[in-house]
Amino acid sequence: MSVALQGRSLLTLLDYTEAEIRHLLELAKKAKGESKRGEIHQRFAGKTLALLFEKRSTRTRCAFETAFGEEGGHPVFLSTLDIQLGAKESLEDTARVLGRMFSAIQYRGFKQSTAEVLARFSGVPVYNGLTDSFHPTQALADLMTLEENFGPSAKKTLCFVGDGRNNVARSLMVICSKMGVNFTVISPGVLNPDPALAAVCAPLAAASGARLRVTEDLAAVEGADAVYTDVWASMGEEDKKEERRRLLAPYQVNQALMDKTGRRDSIFLHCLPAVKGEEVSADVIDGERSRAWDEAENRKHTIKALMLATLGCET
Repeated sequence: MSVALQGRSLLTLLDYTEAEIRHLLELAKKAKGESKRGEIHQRFAGKTLALLFEKRSTRTRCAFETAFGEEGGHPVFLSTLDIQLGAKESLEDTARVLGRMFSAIQYRGFKQSTAEVLARFSGVPVYNGLTDSFHPTQALADLMTLEENFGPSAKKTLCFVGDGRNNVARSLMVICSKMGVNFTVISPGVLNPDPALAAVCAPLAAASGARLRVTEDLAAVEGADAVYTDVWASMGEEDKKEERRRLLAPYQVNQALMDKTGRRDSIFLHCLPAVKGEEVSADVIDGERSRAWDEAENRKHTIKALMLATLGCET
């Protein structure tokens, strides 16, 4: 099946079909293979990428910069200290200007609406590198990592343990629903996923054959292919850290919880950065079942695939 993504933005994976997500995953696997073989391509030669950052970043920034730069493109990092991003100049005007100077824009910040405005007024592809609502490029890397370990992701089981409302959990719910992956959120009730998003994902899951489940019961990790967690307080929620520690301490992913899967081959995933000793014990994230570092590397390959497809540079 032919999939054409040239000119498309990625603001949330809700906007992408199963076939389009599959295309990106297969293209990412191809890009990773090229990298491992030492192949050098210049598919972004003559193109430019604006990297807008309101929030700090390690993996997202490095993935976009290296993926674009090693293909001959020119990435330009712009923080809120460097440009007018809704201050002294309207966001719409900033988008119009950047769209005339850059081939594409990456935005990492707070409001999902900011990414939407950039896409609406720039006229070039806009990539959501993280907002408070969604983290779609992370979810692509997560699924790629799952498939590297277990083959086709349909009917596999991924359990997210912790804050079920955060942007990573939300994006995982979306991609799992689209791709037929059984997805369980294990969290205290007050941190359950947004019911509105769950309502959107329910028919998607029914169509793909995925099973969605939300529970407080840690025993729900039984049989899981992968156990996933994230920091207890996301960026911008530092004032809630003590409350989150109290709520989520029983939900730490440690060896005892990994043993509850009943499997020796289940893996551990984390989007990073991790606070060892809080959401995950050091022996788990640093242990042989951890795939957090493969997952981090796969951010680069999935992001490269996204840009290759949406900038018309696949060949």
